[in-house]
Amino acid sequence: MAGFTQRLPPPRTALLRSITDPRSTEVLDRGLVLWFPAPRSFSGEDSVEFHIHGGPAVVTAVLQALGSVPGLRPAEAGEFTRRAFQAGKLGLTEVEGLGDLIHAETEAQRRQALRQMSGELGRLYQDWSDRLKRCLAHVEAFIDFSEDELIEDGVLNRVDVSVSDLQAEIERHLKDERRGERLRSGVQVVIAGATNAGKSSLLNKLCQRPAAIVSPIAGTTRDVVETALDLGGFPVLLSDTAGLRDSSDLVEREGVRRARERVEQADLTLVVVDSAHLPSEVDRAAAFLREHLRSVLPDTDRCLLVLNKADLLPEKQRQKLDTELRGVSGLPAVRLISCQTNEGLKAFLTVLHSSVKTLCGDPLFGAPTLTQARHRAHLQRCAAALAQYQRYRDTDLALAAEGVRLAVTSLGRITGRVGAEEILDIIFKDFCIGK
Repeated sequence: MAGFTQRLPPPRTALLRSITDPRSTEVLDRGLVLWFPAPRSFSGEDSVEFHIHGGPAVVTAVLQALGSVPGLRPAEAGEFTRRAFQAGKLGLTEVEGLGDLIHAETEAQRRQALRQMSGELGRLYQDWSDRLKRCLAHVEAFIDFSEDELIEDGVLNRVDVSVSDLQAEIERHLKDERRGERLRSGVQVVIAGATNAGKSSLLNKLCQRPAAIVSPIAGTTRDVVETALDLGGFPVLLSDTAGLRDSSDLVEREGVRRARERVEQADLTLVVVDSAHLPSEVDRAAAFLREHLRSVLPDTDRCLLVLNKADLLPEKQRQKLDTELRGVSGLPAVRLISCQTNEGLKAFLTVLHSSVKTLCGDPLFGAPTLTQARHRAHLQRCAAALAQYQRYRDTDLALAAEGVRLAVTSLGRITGRVGAEEILDIIFKDFCIGK
């Protein structure tokens, strides 16, 4: 198809060629052709790349021509990446990072995925796995060979220290408040509050389109209205909910139930209050807001208090509330805004962005974070298995060793590398057994 009938071109060199149909010899396109001999290719196999123009007709014609070559077939979904994993080119965490990079929609997601694809998370888990394998090899050697005086004193004491250190590191890694998972899937931000407080107006302002119906009639929103948002590079799933009040209307009551359920699941709740309903005195206003928060949220740790319709307040009262409510204890961050005049929206967005960034963390700094629920599940099993070692260390060394073995297996399921040969290699190398 590229006209190389006598010999192949130099490897990894881009050449401009006419790409032809092998049946009719018709020229389909002029593009770049490269070949990568094994094992220096993405999948570890001999590979060819055609860089062609992207029009649908060109792509279709080249694919049809490739399909006519004996022995060729379309790759299955993810097959090249699977072959790269099977050839040892990529670990499982790197494969997952590549998938996340392809699906990244925000700048922060791209950074986190690229960091994982580069192998940083995989190297951390592989380091833990290597240290655990050494611990297991030493315990196994002690069980099998200590009576023959082939094992030096203090081996188990060193294992105890290593296992304890690893357990502490893994538990610290698990205490990340799900920042990496949150960044990967999006921060759940829920707008909640009483009816007619301006929740739907706030949603429309944040996503800059009329995503929700706005009406002066209380109870307009009956169901949860969701929209995805890129907030300064961080992914946010924003939800507008039904106004919280007692109602005899069955549909509205179901909407209120769903609203409360969504608030319980939220990473961050924006509690919207109609400023016109606030008492004019700051102390009474603070007491009113505390009571209102208790009726909306079971926990006020992750919420922002948004006082909407600030344009309806006298200038003096607005300034007094804005200044003095920020220092009141027992209240979360308070922002006065007006969805009608856009007053205070810029300052509110700054606070919201800061809160979301705190929930996600900075993907470029610090240790790599957990990004997948399956990683968390395997690491929790690993930590539990190491606790088994500690529990049986002095009573049954075989059961203690089994705990380390389970921990190694759990880590291996994250990286995709589980095997017994490495354990044997360490035993014979470290102790020269069998000479």
